[in-house]
Amino acid sequence: MHLDGADEAAVFASAVAALGELLAADEAGRADEWFDVSAEGDDRAVLLAAWLDELVFLAEHERVVPVDVAELALARTSIRARVGGYRADPPHVVKAVTYHRLAFEPGDRGYRATVVLDV
Repeated sequence: MHLDGADEAAVFASAVAALGELLAADEAGRADEWFDVSAEGDDRAVLLAAWLDELVFLAEHERVVPVDVAELALARTSIRARVGGYRADPPHVVKAVTYHRLAFEPGDRGYRATVVLDV
């Protein structure tokens, strides 16, 4: 998964949209429920992996396809936000968020991150 954003927070928001696209297949939906999601990590890359872990957990345990984010608060080692999604039957395609090739770095137009998902 390659994620781009104008700033660091936008990369985390992009992760929500990207995971929603992966889980939605042909189902398009809009956020009709909101959930508080938070994660912690030692650096931006690890924090992004932890964030995606929480989103995968939300999808698997609450049967929610995440599609939107609001009130995103990004600190040095933590993130919290309201994640919007819709109830569905998302496939269990993500076995794990891996640390293989995990990266989060400045790019030409903001920030770019790479996360490999075990599917």
